[in-house]
Amino acid sequence: MAEVAATARTGQTCPESGVWEVVGTPSTTAPIAKNNTMPPYAGKAVTWKLIQKA
Repeated sequence: MAEVAATARTGQTCPESGVWEVVGTPSTTAPIAKNNTMPPYAGKAVTWKLIQKA
């Protein structure tokens, strides 16, 4: 499987459907669909990293 390198910030449009992970600590994963708005986590704007394409 090819390395996935997509990232997006809270408030940006999701560039790729799949499972996204918050960069940093605390972290979480979430399924986010393409064209949805990237959500905040723990009340903060965060950077999300795509870990698995849908």
